[in-house]
Amino acid sequence: MVDLFTGLVVALSTWLFGVEPSAWLAHLIGIIVAILVVTLPLLIAVAMSVYADRKIWAAMQMRRGPNVVGPFGLLQSFADGLKLFLKETIVPAGANKGIFLLAPMITFTLALIGWAVIPWDENMAIANINVGVLYLFAISSLGVYGIIMSGWASNSRYAFLGALRSSAQMVSYEVSIGFIIVTVLLCVGSLNLTDIVNKQKELLELGVPFGFVFTPLFPMFVVFFISALAETNRPPFDLPEAEAELVAGYQVEYSSMAFALFFLGEYANILLMCAMTSLLFFGGWLPPIDWAPLYWIPGPLWLILKICFFFFVFAWVKAAVPRYRYDQLMRLGWKVFLPLSLAWVFLTAGTLVLFDWLPA
Repeated sequence: MVDLFTGLVVALSTWLFGVEPSAWLAHLIGIIVAILVVTLPLLIAVAMSVYADRKIWAAMQMRRGPNVVGPFGLLQSFADGLKLFLKETIVPAGANKGIFLLAPMITFTLALIGWAVIPWDENMAIANINVGVLYLFAISSLGVYGIIMSGWASNSRYAFLGALRSSAQMVSYEVSIGFIIVTVLLCVGSLNLTDIVNKQKELLELGVPFGFVFTPLFPMFVVFFISALAETNRPPFDLPEAEAELVAGYQVEYSSMAFALFFLGEYANILLMCAMTSLLFFGGWLPPIDWAPLYWIPGPLWLILKICFFFFVFAWVKAAVPRYRYDQLMRLGWKVFLPLSLAWVFLTAGTLVLFDWLPA
């Protein structure tokens, strides 16, 4: 993607000014343009995902949801954002002001930079690196720091306790997610997300629909999806923000744009986990079956449709499943998902070695 925009910058500069820019300048501008092409639609998608979330919950509870601001209430999220932007940012008197304001910035920034390695089609990513999965796992692990910093810097026992619970929850389910990703990597033999999707294309050509989901990796897909709910603090695992227990958890002292950054970061992470689920198990930008007319639809559109489907399921779960107790949450992560994912790693590796199916 960067090379494409770099070439366009060179061609445009030569056509308009008759001067070809230096290679490093053209490459820098190409990188900036590629980032903007991904980031700006992503920010709009985050705002609209909040609207979609509220509409889905309303429909499942036989309510109208947002329907006043703009046609069908489409501008409600932007009105809420404007309201938060115009509010005063209140910093508690005993808080560590620097860390208090830095924490939501870290959370929001980490939620965005994870999209740098997401491939929208063949060779269509900001950074198509060979360790894309490792990069995403590292970024998701760093997300804990923003939460810990916000809880500690608030100088509030409620916020600090909420941050500890949220961090423990995220760390617990990251372990399971790591082992699940290892099972996929064993079958692919690469940490590159594009290679993972291309491997699923081979399954499509063999008549297996979607990708890895209808294979022996199906249990790992189920565990990954549930772990993604816990990783993003979504119901039924939104314990850190249980209003009756912890007064909105680590966010309790935040207002205005600082709160909005946490909120937007959470939804950007949800969309990122939906994209990861699509890429790891549902074939990414590939059509669901190997049928020629389906390839006429652009690959990025297939990926967007799959992300929207998984986001709908995220919202569906919130409307349908009651909240877990904290002990149930931790027991599920450590006593069910961790042993299951670890066992599947051994089974997958053993099967590949036994039948000599290890990828080259």
